[in-house]
Amino acid sequence: MSPVTVSTPRRALLSVYDKAGIVDLARGLAELGWELVSTGGTATLLVDEGIPVVEVAEITKAPEMLGGRVKTLHPMVLGGILADRSDPDHARDLRQRGITPVDLVVGNLYPFSSDPGIELIDIGGSTMVRAAAKNHAHVGVVVDPADYDGLLAELRADGSLSDATRRRLARAAFAHTAAYDADIVRWFDEQDPSEGADDPLKPSMHLALDRVQDLRYGENPHQVGARYRMVGSSGWWDTVVVHAGKAMSYLNLFDAEAAWRLVHALGDPGATTDEPTAVVIKHANPSGAAVGADIAEAYMAAHECDPVSAFGGIVAVNQPVTMAMAEALSEVFTEVVVAPAYEVDALAYLQQKAELRILEAEAPIRPELDVRSIDGGFLIQTADRLVAEPSQWRVVTDREPTADEWVDLVFAWRVVARVKSNAVVLARNRRAVGIGAGQQNRRDAGRIAADKASGRAVGGVCASDAFFPFRDGLDAAADAGVTAVVQPGGSRRDDEVIAAADELDMAMVFTGEPTFKHRELLPAAPINKS
Repeated sequence: MSPVTVSTPRRALLSVYDKAGIVDLARGLAELGWELVSTGGTATLLVDEGIPVVEVAEITKAPEMLGGRVKTLHPMVLGGILADRSDPDHARDLRQRGITPVDLVVGNLYPFSSDPGIELIDIGGSTMVRAAAKNHAHVGVVVDPADYDGLLAELRADGSLSDATRRRLARAAFAHTAAYDADIVRWFDEQDPSEGADDPLKPSMHLALDRVQDLRYGENPHQVGARYRMVGSSGWWDTVVVHAGKAMSYLNLFDAEAAWRLVHALGDPGATTDEPTAVVIKHANPSGAAVGADIAEAYMAAHECDPVSAFGGIVAVNQPVTMAMAEALSEVFTEVVVAPAYEVDALAYLQQKAELRILEAEAPIRPELDVRSIDGGFLIQTADRLVAEPSQWRVVTDREPTADEWVDLVFAWRVVARVKSNAVVLARNRRAVGIGAGQQNRRDAGRIAADKASGRAVGGVCASDAFFPFRDGLDAAADAGVTAVVQPGGSRRDDEVIAAADELDMAMVFTGEPTFKHRELLPAAPINKS
């Protein structure tokens, strides 16, 4: 592209909500000989700082009107932004109407999500930003204060912005307005009083994501990975404190997310505070989960479920890591440990393990939707709302579960919901003792769980993420010593399976809802919908 012809002096239009750095930028532009045009609070701030500014109303010869709704929506402003400097007809229009070209637009929009309402829907600001971005061949546009220093440095060094810079800034501007519009759409959805407004899956979805973390690599070392965040949203990853360890990979985040969510789903549902609970995750599947008298005991019990799979796994606990737990953890190669806090001596001890990533995090927030990519689009579903309260379950056998069995059934059901289907979990005393994950048939899942239990399931319970289609799965549980079973029910052969349970003197309860998980998903934050 040929060099851009600019006006003399060059004109910059500044109108920002986020005023961080705007004074220094304006002063730098003024020192370079730029004419500054501004509106409202931005103009007031710059004048107070002694920076010469031309009010927009002086250019348009029209005062603000409609309570500030109309300020910059005027040909004297938009014509100066949109004029194609290479088009003779555009140049003639500017001359005839006495319009001075605008060479730089600095603007950012109200954070609509912070206090949504009709009056915070910015029209003039977004129009100026979009106009400048459209005409980026001739006009620079800046929406992010983080770009101010680089902008000034380039202008001081080269006298103008390169094609590449203007294009990059234009893309950022359109991303800014797109995210802003997505926020507004979401607000309309939330305010919608019409029939069907409570449908969580709207006719269209509007995703606005910012890349906030570059990952060590993707699922495999030859893949590139990054963490993105919903614009205007945040999660526990945004406040996490990394105390030690090398950069995180895609699978590190993937598995840590699964571990952190699972550990907050266990414990006693009736307790006012969470009981000491620990989980071990490997490839998004639990390899151990347990509630203990203290956090060290919980961790050691979770590890004991499957010590082989725990090697290179992710550990999450719901209470501060103590020295006793740190010493036990140090004996096992672990990729990541996530906890709400660490005792001082325990943290110092773990920091000696160079390979261990030590994360301190807040509790996760329940997502609204799960999202999975497919060719040409996405599969979207509401998040699984696990029914884990026995009051909503139905006893289908002659024998009722004992009080202790009820406690273990709830625990096992919560664990199996986070295991890849087909899944079977054996548990006793709120400790997983055998987990069979990701099998093509339920019999194999049960057999694997029983093999891993190695006799520890005697007197315990079994949870299956879907119904038993045949009694063979139940027989396998009985062979492992299980005395009570929780499953969704719903098979054509339910009567046969129930009869088998009665024959084996097992208690069995139906939840009424399967909890399939064909692959552990990273739940999305609430998604903008329309």
